[in-house]
Amino acid sequence: MAVYKIVEIGDEILKEKAKPVKSINANIIKLLDNMADTLADAKGAGLAAPQIGVSKRVIVVDVGEGLYEMVNPQIINTAGQETDVEGCLSIPGLVGDVTRAATVKVRYLDRHGKEKNLTAKGMLARALQHEIDHLEGILYIDRAVNIRKLSKKEA
Repeated sequence: MAVYKIVEIGDEILKEKAKPVKSINANIIKLLDNMADTLADAKGAGLAAPQIGVSKRVIVVDVGEGLYEMVNPQIINTAGQETDVEGCLSIPGLVGDVTRAATVKVRYLDRHGKEKNLTAKGMLARALQHEIDHLEGILYIDRAVNIRKLSKKEA
């Protein structure tokens, strides 16, 4: 497959609302495959299509529990609250403290067009919220406090 160049802060696509996927076709499957390769290469926890310059509502997330591929994901329920450190492949070298829901329920389409629901906690819940924010043109630094340079300890 292919590894895409990750778009960095300052590129307008990161501030735009991504377009919904109308149908899952060969191009979307290829996009999912290439996004998974890009995420693995970058050693990140998640990647949204706008981060590779594609205005589509597609994300991939892998926090060590296996790869989740989501087309048109929507958060349909949240519970609790947690604050933790976040960074972003599109904002290299910086981290910040972000408060997010502790638990989320996400509705999405898988690569076969089947509607699914996923309830997530912990790091997976945080990564899903972070990537879905990207689809809305929201960056973690829009929500973060104590933005700082990434330390060796946080790397």
